[in-house]
Amino acid sequence: MPDLPDLPENTPGDAEGTRGAAEPAIRGAAAPETDAERRRRRARFLRDLAEARALRARVQPRRAKAARLRHEMRMRTFRW
Repeated sequence: MPDLPDLPENTPGDAEGTRGAAEPAIRGAAAPETDAERRRRRARFLRDLAEARALRARVQPRRAKAARLRHEMRMRTFRW
């Protein structure tokens, strides 16, 4: 979401409190990441994305409702 502000590294809403601690400072400097690390990063990203979408839906209810109705219409007219 490009219109959302960047958050500082340690925000009060962080569950772990160590947002960037697990990631190396420079990519490629350490050993390649494992599948578990990649899945953890992806899960964190998807949680943050869902949180941002929920926030946007709360602060822009009319736009969220219109988007929901457009999505429903697309799904109704989609043919398998």
